[in-house]
Amino acid sequence: MNMRSILTATALGLAVVIASALPSFAQSNPLLGTWKLNLEKSKFVSGTAPKEQINTYVQDGPNIKNMGKSVDYEGKPLETVLLHIYDGQPHPSTGNPLFDSSTYTKIDDHNIFWSRTKNGKQVLVGHMVMAPDGKSCTTTNITTAGKGGIDTTFVEKQ
Repeated sequence: MNMRSILTATALGLAVVIASALPSFAQSNPLLGTWKLNLEKSKFVSGTAPKEQINTYVQDGPNIKNMGKSVDYEGKPLETVLLHIYDGQPHPSTGNPLFDSSTYTKIDDHNIFWSRTKNGKQVLVGHMVMAPDGKSCTTTNITTAGKGGIDTTFVEKQ
């Protein structure tokens, strides 16, 4: 084998190794996956406890897309799409009548702060804390819309 063939084979082998490792890097974010609300471990002071809720987080380029399916406290189905763009700027959120945009600030892989607005007016702020093992997550939401109040939700990775 000449030097050119050896270099080409080495480069191709290295490319295959790097490409096969990329999916595992994508899964390194503990938020990615499907999460189900545990109503028994959650507390809804605002009176707006959903009957059920499942959120699926997927990588969307450099951002994360949260696709939520739930049945609200009045029994109405909701499908929300929230884009986790960690730039501290508001971005459109769809599906929930209480807000129309969300702003996210990522502190680290286990802590995220957010704010939600409706027509430019802040209606909710929240903080998510993921357990060190990545299997559960607790959020605290302070709502100023409707009855208002502080809700604490507990979700588990499925």
